[in-house]
Amino acid sequence: MTQPFELPHFYMPYPARLNPHVDEARAHSTGWAREMGMLEGSGIWEQADLDAHDYGLLCAYTHPDCDGSALSLITDWYVWVFFFDDHFLDMFKRTPDRAAGKAHLDRLPLFMPLDLSAPVPEPQNPVEAGLADLWARTVPSMSTDWRRRFAVATEHLLNESMWELSNINEGRIANPVEYIEMRRKVGGAPWSAGLVEYATAEVPESVAGSRPLRVLMETFSDAVHLRNDLFSYQREVEDEGENSNGVLVLETFFGCTTQEAADTVNDILTSRLHQFEHTALTEVPALALDRGLSAGEVAAVAAYTKGLQDWQSGGHEWHLRSSRYMNEGARSAAPWQSPTGPGTSAADIGALLASAAAERLRAYSHVPHQKVGPSLLPDFHMPFELELSPHLDGARDRLTGWTHRMGMLEEGVWDEDKLAAADLPLCAAGLDPDATAEALDLSSQWLAWGTYGDDYYPLVFGHRRALAAARLATQRLSACMPVAGEAVPVPANAMERGLIELWARTTAGMTPEARGTLKDAVNVMTESWVWELSNQLQNRVPDPVDYLEMRRATFGSDLTLSLCRMGHGPAVPPEVYRSGPVRSLENAAIDYACLLNDVFSYQKEIEYEGEIHNAVLVVQNFFGCDYPTGLRVVGDLMNQRMQQFEHVAAHELPVLYDDFDLSEEAREAMRGYVADLQNWMAGILNWHREVDRYKSAYLARRAHSFVPDRPPAPALPVG
Repeated sequence: MTQPFELPHFYMPYPARLNPHVDEARAHSTGWAREMGMLEGSGIWEQADLDAHDYGLLCAYTHPDCDGSALSLITDWYVWVFFFDDHFLDMFKRTPDRAAGKAHLDRLPLFMPLDLSAPVPEPQNPVEAGLADLWARTVPSMSTDWRRRFAVATEHLLNESMWELSNINEGRIANPVEYIEMRRKVGGAPWSAGLVEYATAEVPESVAGSRPLRVLMETFSDAVHLRNDLFSYQREVEDEGENSNGVLVLETFFGCTTQEAADTVNDILTSRLHQFEHTALTEVPALALDRGLSAGEVAAVAAYTKGLQDWQSGGHEWHLRSSRYMNEGARSAAPWQSPTGPGTSAADIGALLASAAAERLRAYSHVPHQKVGPSLLPDFHMPFELELSPHLDGARDRLTGWTHRMGMLEEGVWDEDKLAAADLPLCAAGLDPDATAEALDLSSQWLAWGTYGDDYYPLVFGHRRALAAARLATQRLSACMPVAGEAVPVPANAMERGLIELWARTTAGMTPEARGTLKDAVNVMTESWVWELSNQLQNRVPDPVDYLEMRRATFGSDLTLSLCRMGHGPAVPPEVYRSGPVRSLENAAIDYACLLNDVFSYQKEIEYEGEIHNAVLVVQNFFGCDYPTGLRVVGDLMNQRMQQFEHVAAHELPVLYDDFDLSEEAREAMRGYVADLQNWMAGILNWHREVDRYKSAYLARRAHSFVPDRPPAPALPVG
């Protein structure tokens, strides 16, 4: 069969190494698969299938340094996960049978108890038998924290198969952002990262959830999945009828050829690997210092990082050799040995390194303050009607007084003119049109506090290149939010004063758990401002995927969602909010609003502020295209995210309600939450259209800079 595209140059600077225990792992996994019932008689695999796929070789390449027993166990896990995938395809995707697929998936978590003394059901098929056996053999040597994280990754891997099945049933192809998010879960690389810990060293619990470790895992995952999409396109799309493949997603989004889509997928893959290296060499060492990790903990993180790196190079080598994938002409007899024939570009190392160097350099070569003219606006798909609170005018007057009392108009960042140009009560009035006057004031003040902080950090800390001071200020802001009656610091500036006051009013009557959730949301936002500063000091335009995901944090999305959920009471179980469809709904709404802000603020940020955190600029930098072209890409992505929001609300949420057997009260609460998100998006679009903050005439008069004759004092708290 002719290959649908030529494999591109792959950025892979680390040579693959082969574990010497490969034959032992092959023999063990074959016997184990037969014992679990995965071979003859399963209807899925025969011995020849297992031999051809050669998962022992995969694990020997991806875990080159572990001992024989560990390699055999890890190989069994991979035999199990690939068998699960093929079994689910044959039993539920080809049919397709959603109800039976869900019943199958619902049983599997029962075989992964955190407490090994807990009873498990009797396995009813090879998938259940394999999982029960593997779990019992693996977890005794790992901590409870690892067990919990690995169980969650395994459940994501299993459950998001339903997302793929639903898309197949509907003939629906995901948009690029949705695809990257969901592929991480269903593709299994976060699960693979857990096995890397098993083979190398456990990540310390104190940093397992931190941004640097999360980014290492996510960039590893994205690169693994995108590489797999390139090699498996022919098998998945042309043979199996899959529509969950990155090449197909980009073909559809851009309306381009398969070859162009494949080349773009590879560009994203390369960018994710660059992000992995950047994080490992800059953010991880800073994290170790900040958290005071011991020498042993630092060594564990380093071993884990190297393990992820080994997996990338080993996984690539296996794809070149396995019969499971499209690799004609690309197979090498040994790592880094140049082949001949079609596909040899995949091993052209000189071209690979030259291309990768150019891409890496481009991220640091942006010239700030280029004149771009008034921001161009695309056609916005906005299906929801705007409503405004009748208390708007009063909220405007009261916000001015509050910001004066907090000191926000006296520090040289804002004055009344800048506050009026932002007109934050107009935003609040659209976000919550049914709010009481008191609730509208609180919402306006939270918006003012967050917008002030977002302006303050780059002006005060960025201009002075004071990253350490920004980190200290961020730590103090976190201390201003007591969860269980802790003492708060004496406020040293307007941000601290405003946060202490808002926190006391907002959390009165909250449980400690609810306060903790809200505090985490504020911390995510303030810590993301430090991430922006770090990029600003390096003049580094972010990787596109990292930017889109961090943009949710810099926009304060977790904070606004936490405030939205407060109004819907306890009728909705927390696990519903954590479910894939609800997170998909929320992220689609958030991304629409974030990208909308970037479109409106392009001139303000690029021309007047010298900013690099703007989606249009990120797209321009990644594709090497001009402003109008970058804007079209961002506009298309915005509108597809809105269409995804509509799709989830109309099709996925009703199924979710039935899956959780929600009461009518809970269903009504969720319908109210969806309406809140609709108001949120409509209100944000209206606010951007109406306010002076982003308009060219206002920018020419009051470009975002210090208040005249009043530069702010250094924000270094005393004591």
